[in-house]
Amino acid sequence: MRFAFEGVGGECVLTSEIDETALHTYRMQPWNSDPEQHVYVNDVVVLGAKPASKIPDFDVLVAGFPCQPYSIAGLRQGFEDEKGRGQVFLSILDVLKKKKPKAFMLENVKGMLSHDQGRTIQYMVEQLKTVGGKSVIYDVLQPTVLNSMIHGGVPQNRERVFIVGFLKGMDYSDFVWPEPIKLKKTLRGVLEKRTVPEKYFYTEEKYDCYKEIREHVKSRDTAYQWRRVYVRENKSGVCPALTANMGSGGHNVPLVLVDEGIRKLTPRECMSLQGFDQYPFRLPDDIADAHLYHQFGNSVTVPLIERIASGIAQVITS
Repeated sequence: MRFAFEGVGGECVLTSEIDETALHTYRMQPWNSDPEQHVYVNDVVVLGAKPASKIPDFDVLVAGFPCQPYSIAGLRQGFEDEKGRGQVFLSILDVLKKKKPKAFMLENVKGMLSHDQGRTIQYMVEQLKTVGGKSVIYDVLQPTVLNSMIHGGVPQNRERVFIVGFLKGMDYSDFVWPEPIKLKKTLRGVLEKRTVPEKYFYTEEKYDCYKEIREHVKSRDTAYQWRRVYVRENKSGVCPALTANMGSGGHNVPLVLVDEGIRKLTPRECMSLQGFDQYPFRLPDDIADAHLYHQFGNSVTVPLIERIASGIAQVITS
């Protein structure tokens, strides 16, 4: 999100990231903003508890919050999540209430819209309007689902819901959600041209499921996934959504068929599928693949975010 908003002229003043390995990757990037003036607060819950005077002034709050409480793949506990992940949204409300920036943009999984039969998203929107109080502070746009392969220009079938709000009284009539754009990149186009190390390849010696995978992985123009007992082909001809659990090992990373055999995507290919190759992103070489997979699956499609950022910037600077 920071690459995207800096791409339209923004300057990031504060970062909250609790994952130390992700923070390592983040800190090594060539950000536009002054590193000496930048504030880091690892836990957003701690940030939300700070007095307003201890939080730098800013115009736009951008955040993704833990999707597990709302994801179809998770337990869908929402605000009652036993690990406290639902608390992050409440902390975001605290920051909005104390600082009242001109705008905000939040991102989460599509499943959040249907959680608790739609009551969760309705509650969130109402809370964002009043930032937990009684008076309306923000005009909140209808939560909108955008797809990375349709609106972000990358060959990844990734649907995410976005929530944008503007401070009440602002003229945001010029803001429009990104329209579909023609997908010019193919899955084959993001695959590495260099020789890929053997560790990424599936062989009969390494995996008991190899015979089943070899039987079903036939096309060079799509990605596959091993789903514990069967192989799933992504019929759209692009890569299925990268997920944070890619870093938990095994077969969660999408598979592709190349001249040398069947292999999983490399971290660099996952980087490209999130659009980081269009920015001055530095891929760390001192972090295990498991962490890199987790980071890219947990990230956002940067060019898509920049399109939203451009619309927000147009409103708050006009």
